[in-house]
Amino acid sequence: MERPVVPVFLCIFFLFYSGKAAGSSTGESNPHRRSQTKGLCAQLIQPSGYPCFEHTVQTKDGYLLALQRVSSRTGDVKVQPGPPVLLQHGLFMAGDAWFLNSMEQSLGFILADQGFDVWVGNVRGTRWSHGHISLSEKDKEFWDWSWQELALYDLAEMINYVNSITNSKIFFVGHSQGTIMALAAFTQSDIVEMVEAAAFLCPISYLGHISAQFVLRMVGMHLDQMILAMGIHQLNFRSDMGVHLLDSLCDGHVDCNNLLTSITETNDSVKDQKAEQSRKDRSSKVLSLPSSDPLLAEGKNCCFNDSLVDFYLEYEPHPSSSKNLNHLFQMIRKGTFAYYDYGMLGNLKRYGQSRPPAFDLAHIPNSLPLWIGYGGNDALADMTDLEQTLKELQSKPELLYLENYGHIDFILSVKAKEDIYNNMTGFFRSWGKSSTY
Repeated sequence: MERPVVPVFLCIFFLFYSGKAAGSSTGESNPHRRSQTKGLCAQLIQPSGYPCFEHTVQTKDGYLLALQRVSSRTGDVKVQPGPPVLLQHGLFMAGDAWFLNSMEQSLGFILADQGFDVWVGNVRGTRWSHGHISLSEKDKEFWDWSWQELALYDLAEMINYVNSITNSKIFFVGHSQGTIMALAAFTQSDIVEMVEAAAFLCPISYLGHISAQFVLRMVGMHLDQMILAMGIHQLNFRSDMGVHLLDSLCDGHVDCNNLLTSITETNDSVKDQKAEQSRKDRSSKVLSLPSSDPLLAEGKNCCFNDSLVDFYLEYEPHPSSSKNLNHLFQMIRKGTFAYYDYGMLGNLKRYGQSRPPAFDLAHIPNSLPLWIGYGGNDALADMTDLEQTLKELQSKPELLYLENYGHIDFILSVKAKEDIYNNMTGFFRSWGKSSTY
């Protein structure tokens, strides 16, 4: 079982390495690269029959982010829009992630059909966003950021923009890295005051108990520090070299769905421990649902439709920065939820103290309603780390536990609406100012 991981790891390493040249386009043909002349609205959302409008937001540090505004096929977002909801994607993803499932199971379409005023966030570096006012993607300074800046600049500006356009507090939905951003941003009073309620899918603030062996191996080899030392600032899995390597890897050598689950799933023994922990923990009200299909009980990402991998690869993955990966790996090594660690001298210069300050979850107000969906088969959003988060929050979130769900299932499950989103939208309705949606 161990031997196949080595060539897989080496391929992933070279995929990272290919990002060094990704800033300067070679002009080579790439079958998985979508045209950049059209935005997300034109490429994916409008062809499905949904009104969609592109917006651009500038952050305080000069990045130009894309926001899409989506409404129901039967209505116009400009006429009596429902309550605004902002969707924030995870690592190596972008706003398209909310629309890659079937129309009946994609959260972006579901919320629009239910009358919500849907806003779709795209962080810096993703292909839907629009670069920087002065920096080129070829500049290393363009990639000098981590999720810290995504939280305090990107998410803060997107929330402020939606709030100013709609003149309303927003609902928020985040997945994976989108929840890291939100949990950090919501510790800031000027940001959280614009949020009505928030839903977190696979929430992450602490990563000290992550159990994904593939990721732990990369952490143990200090891959993040290696690529930074090599002068690699952009992680681009979609450069021509990266795509060719991934294609060759998936072509008869490795099951790409299994490659995905090796990154996101937990092993059976850890899964059993998580399930037992969930049964013992009754400190919060937990709605626990079994797998939708007992035949999927031994699944990894239990409900992910792997026959659509080629379609997903037309849009995912999106670039991120090496510094962002380094920050995430710092969290794994240190078990902290803190600002980026620049080393003692760098910290003294930037923060006035030898260690980076922590994001204090107790600063998220008790008045903010929270909903959390998490899975027993998720090795990235570990239950022990989630329990630490719950202890530090002032409020008691509503919890939805899906024993056989993995990390990707929460956005790409074939039964996401029935298993997850009906419960989530019910939560939003219970806190909304209007019952007309």
